Amino acid sequence: MSNRNIISFDNLSLQEFDTETDLIPLLTPEDEEEMNKEELPGSLPILPLRNTVLFPGVVIPISAGRDKSIKLINDANAGNKIIGVVAQKNEEDEDPTKNDIYSVGTVAQILRVLKMPDGNITVILQGKKRFEIDEVTSETPYLRATIKEVEENAPKKTTANSMPSPIPFVSSQSKS
Repeated sequence: MSNRNIISFDNLSLQEFDTETDLIPLLTPEDEEEMNKEELPGSLPILPLRNTVLFPGVVIPISAGRDKSIKLINDANAGNKIIGVVAQKNEEDEDPTKNDIYSVGTVAQILRVLKMPDGNITVILQGKKRFEIDEVTSETPYLRATIKEVEENAPKKTTANSMPSPIPFVSSQSKS
């Protein structure tokens, strides 16, 4: 019997990555705790997203093609790299206003901005904390709003004693 089809885990290791390769780290519990302690800014530029919801702790790439979105990302990337991200209600709306976006979103940090040959940009975002829009203060050159934090309700920890008892097995066989 031949073992040619068995792949060794050593061949799948990350040792072959170039040392210059940038890896985006995942959140550790310590990172999550630190993130929850961060203070939210009072006001943020707001980036409406089509068909996408960003959650705290998640890293996602976003392609931006609208002039307002590109300006917002470039301005934020040159500054503190913190923006507010919300879903827009209608994906076909090319110029969403305060009435066209949901009021709850996620504070995001810009990790990387990639300029594409077609003029669009791709931005790598990491969600930080949920927020609620208090008031939209500007719609030009892009949306800007005052925000307030949305409290996160962590699930209660369960123990073996607090879990419901299993459903008893019922036999389908008749007793005689």
